[in-house]
Amino acid sequence: MKRWIWYAYCADTRKILAFQIGKRNDKTCQKLFKKLSHLTIKHYYTDDWRSYKKHIPPEKHTISKAKTQKIERQNLNFRTHLKRLCRKTICFSKKDDMHYGFIKTYI
Repeated sequence: MKRWIWYAYCADTRKILAFQIGKRNDKTCQKLFKKLSHLTIKHYYTDDWRSYKKHIPPEKHTISKAKTQKIERQNLNFRTHLKRLCRKTICFSKKDDMHYGFIKTYI
């Protein structure tokens, strides 16, 4: 089963605000936004995934590759530093709980 790591990244502080592991669907997107509900977020910059359009108000949402460069760099850091996320390595974890624990510790 494919799993995705959804996370919210603050470009100003360079910190991950929240993350969620799951399928790339509306349910996982909603879980991530629930974790962010206590924060005041002025604007979201995302790729063109349909779940974002459903759950982010249009006035707070910008779809742009130019504004997602830092988060793409963070994705590279995850893959480089956490070999458990690379499917073709001997270290790969099959359990979501293991992924969650290692990612939480890394963050």
